[in-house]
Amino acid sequence: MNSIVIAIDGPAGTGKSIVAKLLAEKINFHYVDSGIYYRAITYWIIKNNIKPNELQKINDFVKNSKIEIKDDNVFLNGADITKDIRNMEVTNKVSSVSKLRNLRKIISQKLRDCANSGNLVMDGKDIGTVVFPDAKVKFFISCDDSMRAARRQQEFLDIGQKIPRDKMLKEMLKRDEVDATRQEGPLKKAEDAIELDTTNMIVEEQVDFLNRKLIAKGIIE
Repeated sequence: MNSIVIAIDGPAGTGKSIVAKLLAEKINFHYVDSGIYYRAITYWIIKNNIKPNELQKINDFVKNSKIEIKDDNVFLNGADITKDIRNMEVTNKVSSVSKLRNLRKIISQKLRDCANSGNLVMDGKDIGTVVFPDAKVKFFISCDDSMRAARRQQEFLDIGQKIPRDKMLKEMLKRDEVDATRQEGPLKKAEDAIELDTTNMIVEEQVDFLNRKLIAKGIIE
């Protein structure tokens, strides 16, 4: 793999996806939100009433599935699931689904294949530790819990779903616990990652911070 990979990890609600996307646009790299892959599979499991113990069925589907992102729309085997993967049911269950060991291994390989298309910015929760441990630059995005809940609440308001902030915070902290304690690819900061606390920063400041770090490391000019 000769592509340059920039890995951006962190818990939900820190703003890592939007900053990763804007950074990719700024430096003309391809952008991939790894969480979309797990959300797509979670949506399929919910829609088809697949039981958690039907591991072989899940693994077979994941191996043969095609997840595509076109103009901010998400397609699973040709079907547009953009809105479906952002609902509260998928959000609450995605961490439980994504902790399945073999599923993570299959999706991690699909994510690695994304680097075959060129230079890449990818965000997630184990990108710098598992998917691309040799990434050229690694960032870890953190944020105050109350701010994370407020940001995630706004994301749901933007798609017409009104959810109390205390409920949002409770669900996020529950997801944090699942993500941090799973055996395969737990959420954690890579030892060589640069940490950025976005609590008191607007998104433009976040992008500028990451961009300056890339310039300092000679990744871009």
